[in-house]
Amino acid sequence: MKKLTGGDIKDLGLLKHYRIIRKWACKTNGITDADLELLIYFDCLGQFRKRDFEDGSLTYSWDNRRWNRLLKEGWIVKWRGYNGSDKSYSIYKISFRCQCLIQQIYRIMLGEEDIPTSIRRNPIMKKKSYSDKVYSAAFNKVNEDKTRYL
Repeated sequence: MKKLTGGDIKDLGLLKHYRIIRKWACKTNGITDADLELLIYFDCLGQFRKRDFEDGSLTYSWDNRRWNRLLKEGWIVKWRGYNGSDKSYSIYKISFRCQCLIQQIYRIMLGEEDIPTSIRRNPIMKKKSYSDKVYSAAFNKVNEDKTRYL
């Protein structure tokens, strides 16, 4: 198996449109950039404890309600509850909805899928504000970029 290098990632153009794709994912799903990046971190971990959340969120903007909000909105689900008899911790994982979003982000980054441009699937395309107009133009540019394809 070949070891990946920085040049390989550059040649793939993997991070070329990351900012636009991240903005699309955050705006259409009602989460912040920090929330999305933290959820991607959790996806890499698989199962995690609240302590892992505290360690993972050290470098993000302070949001005292982030954990409870992600749980309440269904981005994180409890996989196993606390068991006081054997002192085991509660274990969490990301939800199926979150897994689907992250996989879609990966497919868009690799060029296997385009950013949705229909008004039904992407409310930004309604172009209600100036930033929505700018992002919709950027989404079209990303979709037109054929160098994303492998």
